[in-house]
Amino acid sequence: MNIVILGSGSWGTALAQVLADNHQDVTIWGKNEQEVADLQLHRNTRYFPDQLIHPAIKATGDLRVVDQAEILLIAVPTSAVEEVCRQAAALLHHPVLVVNVAKGFHPVTHERMSVVIRKAIPAELLEEVVSLIGPSHAEEVIQRLLTSVNAVCENEDAARKIQELFSNEVFRVYRSTDVIGAETGVAIKNIMAIASGILSGIGEGDNARAALMTRGLAEMSRYGIAQGGRAETYLGLSGVGDLIVTCTSRHSRNFQAGFQIGSHDSAEIFWKTNTRTVEGIRAAKVIYEESRIKNISMPITEQVYRVLYEGEKPSRAIRILMSRELKSE
Repeated sequence: MNIVILGSGSWGTALAQVLADNHQDVTIWGKNEQEVADLQLHRNTRYFPDQLIHPAIKATGDLRVVDQAEILLIAVPTSAVEEVCRQAAALLHHPVLVVNVAKGFHPVTHERMSVVIRKAIPAELLEEVVSLIGPSHAEEVIQRLLTSVNAVCENEDAARKIQELFSNEVFRVYRSTDVIGAETGVAIKNIMAIASGILSGIGEGDNARAALMTRGLAEMSRYGIAQGGRAETYLGLSGVGDLIVTCTSRHSRNFQAGFQIGSHDSAEIFWKTNTRTVEGIRAAKVIYEESRIKNISMPITEQVYRVLYEGEKPSRAIRILMSRELKSE
C-alpha cells in the first residue's frame, strides 16, 4: 500500500519505520530540506543521532507526492495540521484515508484534530479519518521496543484497516470507536505531564506524582465525559496509558518543559529559551478556557495555565492545590 507521511519529525519517522517493517511503500514529506536530505541517507540525526532507519523509506520535499498516496498520515504539530491538510487537499485528485497522530486542539477554534482535518479536506477527497494515538515515544518505537496504541474512528472498518496495517510483533494496535474520549484524553494528559515535570523540578517525590496522576486522570475523564466521551476510555491506552508514559518518562517533552519550569520556580526562562513543540502548552490554554465556559472543574489545569500564562510561581500553585477545600474522592 502506498502511504505518504506528512512531517519529517521524530514521530513521522518512527511510524514510517513501522510501516516499512510491515513491507509497505512509505514516503516521508518534509519542509526542512536538511531533514529530507538526511532521511534520504537513512538517518534522521536531528532526532535520532545514533539510529539508522529502514532503507526502504523514501523522503521528498515535493508535496505533490500526496497524489500518489492511498493513505495520508499527518505527523505535524497541531498548530500546522489545518494548513498542511489544505495544501495537501489542493494537490489531491482522489479520495484518501487520513491517519492523524497529533495530540491536541486547534489553537483558535479549540476543535479536536479529527474535526480540523474533516473541515480542511473536502469530503469528496476523504475516505475517513483515523486517529492513531496512545502511550508511545518515538525514541522507543524507532528502536523497535514494545509499544501498544489505539486506532480510533467511529467507522470501525477504517479503524480495523489501520490496526492491521501497523500491527506487528513489536507494535500492537488496538481499536476504539470513542473518538471524543480518546482524542480528548491524549491531549489533556500533556497538561498533566507538564505538572508532573514541575513537581519533579521543584523537588517533590513519588507520592506527589502518584497523587497528580490520579487526580489528573479524574480531570481528564471529567472533561471528556462532559464532551460526550465514554468513561471506560480513560481506563485504556488513550487515557491512563498515555498519562503514565507522558508523566513519568525522560522522553516526554511536556515533562521536560515542566521540569525546567519547576527547577526555576517560574515559566519565564522556559518561554525565553524553548524552541521545541510542547503540545501541553497550547492544550493548557485551550482546556482552561473551555472548562471555564462549560463550568467543568479542572483545578490542576487551572494552576498549570496560571503558571504558564499569568506568571504564577509553581511553588505557590502547588500550595493552592493542596489547600483546596477538603472533599470526598
